[in-house]
Amino acid sequence: MTNVAHAFILDMDGTMVDSMPAHAKSWDLFRRRHGVAMSTEEILRRTTGRNGLECAREVLGPQVPEQRAWELMAQKEADYREIFGREFREVAGFTAFARQARERGLKLAVATGGDRDNLHFVLQRLRLEVGAEVRGDMGLPGKPDPAIFLEAARRLGVAPAECIVFEDAPFGIEAAARAGMRAVAICTTHSARELAGAHVIAQAADFEELTKKNFLESLHA
Repeated sequence: MTNVAHAFILDMDGTMVDSMPAHAKSWDLFRRRHGVAMSTEEILRRTTGRNGLECAREVLGPQVPEQRAWELMAQKEADYREIFGREFREVAGFTAFARQARERGLKLAVATGGDRDNLHFVLQRLRLEVGAEVRGDMGLPGKPDPAIFLEAARRLGVAPAECIVFEDAPFGIEAAARAGMRAVAICTTHSARELAGAHVIAQAADFEELTKKNFLESLHA
């Protein structure tokens, strides 16, 4: 892989924003509302990074009709936004890091399994503009399939090898490798060991730590 970096491709939940506790609460509401025996922890393990259709079928079974699956997930995500809206917070140092990256000429994209409403909910609160948005409601398979990351690179006009993915989940780290991209592990929800890989060039608890490590400067050393 090349050492040149022209773009950062950002996962959203657990990477840009500290939203996984709110997602856990909304999944707990979902499982109680629909009589799901699976634990919230297991639901999160199986669904993080996947699109809404995949999530619904992972939790309720493959027999769920597509339209019904999307309807159920729309309610789940509305619950999430209500919960997270009361406790919204970014992953420490994210907006400052993103601003510094753009000042260095790096392109930014968001590639998330979340839907349009969730993405715009976050971008509006962060007051962040990005060069490309790729979401789980755009007909692409969710992570660990690399399609979302490859589409983000295509929309930015940057070769996959010149993109760096920022991720907090194993499925996302795997998807980056399958896309031929390097990755940075943001260890908000998983350990560094769970987010390891030959393509992982840095690991940090948050963006404040990455900044203290002079990560951006190291790209141009």
